[in-house]
Amino acid sequence: MKEFVVIYEWTGHNYSAYAPDLPGCIACADTLEETEGLMGEAVELYIQALKEAHHPIPEPITKAKLVSVGG
Repeated sequence: MKEFVVIYEWTGHNYSAYAPDLPGCIACADTLEETEGLMGEAVELYIQALKEAHHPIPEPITKAKLVSVGG
């Protein structure tokens, strides 16, 4: 099983998400919870489409970590 980093952003009106290691794999919705669900589906469909086209599945190389700052 591979795990891909997904970035979630508040746009001021809704949430959007993308997976840096899966170009073009995106989702957006009104709430974070909806966006998470849609992004899960988007990743699954993206991987399925790659398999059906006999393309390699990219290796997840993006890492993410929170950084704490004082203030």
